Amino acid sequence: MIGRTPSLFLRLVTVLGLVLAVGAALLLGAAWTSARLAADQAYDRLLVGAALQIAETIASDGREITVDPPFSAFETLGLAPRDRIFYKVVDPSDGLLTGSPDLAVPVDRARLGDGPLLLDATHRGEPVRVVVAGRYVPDIPKAGWAAVVVAQTREARNGLAGDLTAKASLLVLTMSALALGAVTVAVRAALRPLAALERVLAGRGPNDLDPLDLAVPREIHLLVTSINHFMDRLSGHMAIMRRFIADAAHQIRTPLAALGAQVDLLSAEGDEARRREQVIRVQERTAELGRLTNQLLNHAMVIHRARSIPLAPVDLGAIARRTLIDAIPLAGTRPIDFGYEGPDEPLPIRGDPIALREALANLIHNGIKHGAPGRLTVRTRRERDRITVEVVDDGAGIPAAEWRRVREPFQAASGGAIGSGLGLAIAAEVTAAHGGEMRFESRSDEGFAVLLSFPAAEAAP
Repeated sequence: MIGRTPSLFLRLVTVLGLVLAVGAALLLGAAWTSARLAADQAYDRLLVGAALQIAETIASDGREITVDPPFSAFETLGLAPRDRIFYKVVDPSDGLLTGSPDLAVPVDRARLGDGPLLLDATHRGEPVRVVVAGRYVPDIPKAGWAAVVVAQTREARNGLAGDLTAKASLLVLTMSALALGAVTVAVRAALRPLAALERVLAGRGPNDLDPLDLAVPREIHLLVTSINHFMDRLSGHMAIMRRFIADAAHQIRTPLAALGAQVDLLSAEGDEARRREQVIRVQERTAELGRLTNQLLNHAMVIHRARSIPLAPVDLGAIARRTLIDAIPLAGTRPIDFGYEGPDEPLPIRGDPIALREALANLIHNGIKHGAPGRLTVRTRRERDRITVEVVDDGAGIPAAEWRRVREPFQAASGGAIGSGLGLAIAAEVTAAHGGEMRFESRSDEGFAVLLSFPAAEAAP
């Protein structure tokens, strides 16, 4: 029993939804990073402007340095009311000129000539954004760079980054939801041909094995082709099964009826001598019925193996020799001269040894029962890229006019002993399944021959 699994639709939507979720998460991370960068850039301009305004007020009278921070510098930074501002101004010797003495931010005077420096630091346990700007003071005993350090807490920056991230997140989530909806609709539409295929198959009757005539996308065309191929094979198997059942029922019905009639006569017969004769007839009829049943089963076996057993390299000469040896006891006390002629080296073909043995056994049995009064010979030989085996007996054989008909099941040759008409049909079907051919020859010097020719193993497709 096939276990239930999640639907293909659900699996596809789940996988694509996970992909969209991962993409949305990456976009949200990128949005947060971009928002922080944008907020820093916006507030850094104000911070740098304030530091430069303070640096412009640094002056020297040749003996000492003075600074007068303008109110406008702090007014600009006051645009962020939630933030606190810390600053200090130091002379070239790191002496404090004004501001917060505990604003411990290192000053790298070697880099002040390149412009204001921006960095992140911590002041009084809070993260701050710091700018360090310099002004060169030449007219003092120890000329050098005076430094302006301005620090601002990050509340306003974080608030702006949060607002920008929230707006970007809303946009990302909205687009992700729309994308998921579009994916759901697209997957449903893409799976519609499979649903149509399911409806067509579910609506068929148990005996409807006609090919599917359904327009499908290229992606599932191979599936429909495989289903059609399977139904074609199944239809062939069922046709063979129906034919076999019908033929078997027809062939067995007559001997069973005759056997029943003879048993009735036997039960009503009072003369002992006639009873013995009728017992002999019942035994003969029973033996014929047994042979017919065996041949019907062998025929079914050959049909099955032809469609299910892979061919493998076999030695046809060895199979022919073994089959002939096994068939010799069938002659009973009849003085038949059996013979085998063939090369010593192997004669390889690609085949099913059981089916080949059954085909040869039927030919030899036919020769013993219906043909050979005194001689039966099995020959094998190689002819270019073909391997041929022939069964020759010195009987009258089958009239040429019936050679085509006797290849069909239950079509016995006219004249001679009565048979089931399956032996040659089995041989013909086995030969065809091996890519070979069966033919008949009437020879004036030897009698009648049945030849089976197969592709040699090295030449077989």
